[in-house]
Amino acid sequence: MTPKEAVDLAKKNNARILDMKFMDLLGTWQHFSVPMSELEEHLFEEGLGFDGSSVRGWQAINASDMLVIPDPATAVMDPFMEIPTISMLCNIVDPITKEKYTRDPRNIAQKAEAYLLSTGIGDTAYFGPEAEFFIFDDVRYDLASNHSFYEVDSVEGSWNTGRDEGPNLGHKPRHKEGYFPVSPSDTFQDMRSEMMLLMEQVGMSMECHHHEVATGGQNEIAMRFSSLVKCADNLQWYKYIVKNVAKRHGKTATFMPKPLYGDNGTGMHVHQSVWKGGKPLFAGNGYAGFSETGLHYIGGILKHSRAICAFTGPTTNSYKRLVPGFEAPVNLAYSSRNRSAACRIPMYSPSPKAKRVEVRYPDPSCNGYLAFAVMLMAGLDGIENKIDPGEPLDKDIYALGPEELADIPTLPHSLDEALNALEEDHDFLLKGDVFTQDVIDQWIEYKREKEIAPLRLRPHPLEFHMYYDA
Repeated sequence: MTPKEAVDLAKKNNARILDMKFMDLLGTWQHFSVPMSELEEHLFEEGLGFDGSSVRGWQAINASDMLVIPDPATAVMDPFMEIPTISMLCNIVDPITKEKYTRDPRNIAQKAEAYLLSTGIGDTAYFGPEAEFFIFDDVRYDLASNHSFYEVDSVEGSWNTGRDEGPNLGHKPRHKEGYFPVSPSDTFQDMRSEMMLLMEQVGMSMECHHHEVATGGQNEIAMRFSSLVKCADNLQWYKYIVKNVAKRHGKTATFMPKPLYGDNGTGMHVHQSVWKGGKPLFAGNGYAGFSETGLHYIGGILKHSRAICAFTGPTTNSYKRLVPGFEAPVNLAYSSRNRSAACRIPMYSPSPKAKRVEVRYPDPSCNGYLAFAVMLMAGLDGIENKIDPGEPLDKDIYALGPEELADIPTLPHSLDEALNALEEDHDFLLKGDVFTQDVIDQWIEYKREKEIAPLRLRPHPLEFHMYYDA
């Protein structure tokens, strides 16, 4: 869509407000809105100024003036606004140098696509995330110097089978038995359908939706793969629509990786492949129908996975899900079909176009622009340096004994470990100036100071259970 076409779309839909959405470093959409009188074609070159000093992970207050430049190709009518509002995703530009801002995640993803093209390896990287989420009826949490607590509730929660609901009608999925019974156990069919249709309305291609494994309202809506930046754009619309449809129904949705103890956490398996000239580069005559290029891509992913986790498992809560022997794979191996390996080669179709690798350890709390860019850069490093992924592991890794597991490397056990790994292993991200050292340093500093340190300082309720009578 050209600037003129974006302006025409707004006029056609009688839009009265232009909403400009952009991304903070951590992965949350920010926005501000202007009247339609501002929407002229020169806006797409000149942009609008704003103060970036309060955006998480961005510039200090002494250099906080920024320009926001809307991308006309992303123009859609916002499906939730009562007043007709056209929405555009934006890039951030320095007002003095006119260069794209290095800490803008969308810019980083765009540079990753440009780097792929510059290598001559391929011209398009496709990504397809499977983002899960929970829908709860109620969420409460608080913390102070003398107390802390959280409580979530769901009409589907197996813990509510004995609650007086006047009357309680049962049909609540048991732990790990939510995949995927029909209604009345699945109470979210119509809500997920509403979400999926709105996603199509904003231009996303969708595949299916279903209830997920956990009790208490775990769900998934599958989106079709797309090129890296477009897929990251879509992931943000996905989260926005899920949360706002849930709110419309008086419920609350979360992409927190592990909101429930004792049941499956929320993951985001990410399918990816590289193409050139309309041809898939991962199809071949090797293991599982993979090419040498595809296996080297996997080799790069496995080599850098501990550092990758700093972006694909970016919260302290992420590592409540990445626990050996539970639902998420933590062993750095690859396989066909085997879902206990960190990297899986799906075998649903013999078509060369379907050949891809599924990286299974990311979760949807991540910033999609950064997570996809990091995985692409790791895979390209594998191709460029012909990194051997080793032998595939087709056994059920969860069933292996300690001796068999001894030689298989694992993911970090905490965000702290992941950040240490990123600190030691990030040269592959600096190629092509895709990630700058400033971005890496800011990410590590923010996570350590704003997330890890506060958690370390607070007593945990379980500690009272274990130690109060010490």
